[in-house]
Amino acid sequence: MLSERRLQVLRAIVQDYVGTEEPVGSKALTERHNLGVSPATVRNDMAALEEEGYIAQPHTSAGRIPTDKGYRLFVDRLADVKPMTQPERRAIQNFLDGAVDLDDVVARTVRLLAQLTRQVAVVQYPSLTRSAVRHVELLALAPARVMLVLITDTGRVEQRMVDCPAPIGENTLADLRARLNSRVTGRRFTDVPQLVQDLPESFEAEDRGTVASVLSTLLETLVERTEERLMIGGTANLTRFTHDFPLTIQPVLEALEEQVVLLKLLGEAQDPAMTVRIGHENEYEGLNSTSVVSVGYGSGGEAVAKLGVVGPTRMDYPGTMGAVRAVARYVGQILAES
Repeated sequence: MLSERRLQVLRAIVQDYVGTEEPVGSKALTERHNLGVSPATVRNDMAALEEEGYIAQPHTSAGRIPTDKGYRLFVDRLADVKPMTQPERRAIQNFLDGAVDLDDVVARTVRLLAQLTRQVAVVQYPSLTRSAVRHVELLALAPARVMLVLITDTGRVEQRMVDCPAPIGENTLADLRARLNSRVTGRRFTDVPQLVQDLPESFEAEDRGTVASVLSTLLETLVERTEERLMIGGTANLTRFTHDFPLTIQPVLEALEEQVVLLKLLGEAQDPAMTVRIGHENEYEGLNSTSVVSVGYGSGGEAVAKLGVVGPTRMDYPGTMGAVRAVARYVGQILAES
């Protein structure tokens, strides 16, 4: 365990390096921070931190920079994340309140996160499997063709075409719509198959094939893995940090194009906790020089998806974590009210 004083020295090194982009020396530390000890003591503390792998000396520079292990300890021992100011909170709310539908909410969230943190923002669409049904609409397009529209409690709208084995009358369609909604409205997707399995039997023999076709399409829609959709923005922000990537920015850009990699990075959607993955904690080699800050968002205390940012390990962690958490909270409120 590090002593409180050495932790204080490490914190000061992280703050200075993140702020100045320059390796930090003991003289600068004692001048900029009220550490309450002599430069010689700070030098000794820095030597101990280096020996334990928390800081390192890049090439021939006299200063030191934090390692992944140093950033990890800094994040783990953060007393608090940086809260958003009142004007910032108002700006977030006003910007997100203008959204007209779920796609717009996700697009605005990505833009907002990228602007607030000046990193790459990644937002996962709400997961269908953790959603509930708000409404099912059935529209006749032709005598034997129906459009099924599924609306979820998170604002997602899924549309599917159903080719029926026989023409379906207006009354039968209205009847099916009413009976279907009375069973599934407000219910979790996972409960729906059980709730509708005996529905065809309650219709006349000549309509059962059509009812079965509609239900089959509905159930296929419920189990599709369409939650593996995400939106990314602010990639251009990385060009501000080219010197933070040891060789080239290319591996980072390639990793950001891999949807599977990004979904893994964000972590399990149902886990609402904030996670910070630093440098080599990211399994994907192309992202070993980056940090990922992510958190779950959703309504009613349950996460339906994740959002987060990707940036260099030399990141303003308290500020980034505060912004990610605040945005997630507002997006959750919008979903709850939508």
